Amino acid sequence: MIEMKIWHGEEYNKRGREQLSAYLDYYQVKEVYLLSFNFNKKKTRGIREIAWEGKKIVEAVV
Repeated sequence: MIEMKIWHGEEYNKRGREQLSAYLDYYQVKEVYLLSFNFNKKKTRGIREIAWEGKKIVEAVV
């Protein structure tokens, strides 16, 4: 499963992770890929793995 989001701050990102966790529960999977579009000039780009509520979110920030 792949989800795309536009970065609107850390609180918005946290709500997005909670939404993804609900999707994972619904589809009965443990891993999702998140592509985050961040238009801030001082953003940190890259890929990271996030453990969230017993699930794995692989997030790529571009």
